[in-house]
Amino acid sequence: MRAIFVMIKCEMGQAYRVAQMAADQIVELSELHSTSGQYDLLGKFYLEPDQDTGLFVTEKLQTIPGVKDTYTLITFNAFTSGRP
Repeated sequence: MRAIFVMIKCEMGQAYRVAQMAADQIVELSELHSTSGQYDLLGKFYLEPDQDTGLFVTEKLQTIPGVKDTYTLITFNAFTSGRP
C-alpha cells in the first residue's frame, strides 16, 4: 500500500457533505480532516501499488458532488520518531 494526500476544495457550504460522502463511499480513505486556507479538506488515502493515482482522483474524488478542485501529493517514505 502507498499513501497519497489529496487537498480538496469544495463548493461554498458543501465541505461537510463532501466529507461525509467520501467517508461513506471511498474504501481507500484513511483520514479526512477539515482545514483552513485555500482548500477545505485534506484526505489521506492508501492505494494498492498497481492502482492508478490519476484515475483514483478523477473517478472517485472529483466526481463527488460539491468538489470544486483537488491537489494531490504523492508520498515516498513515512518516518517515525522510534519512541514508544
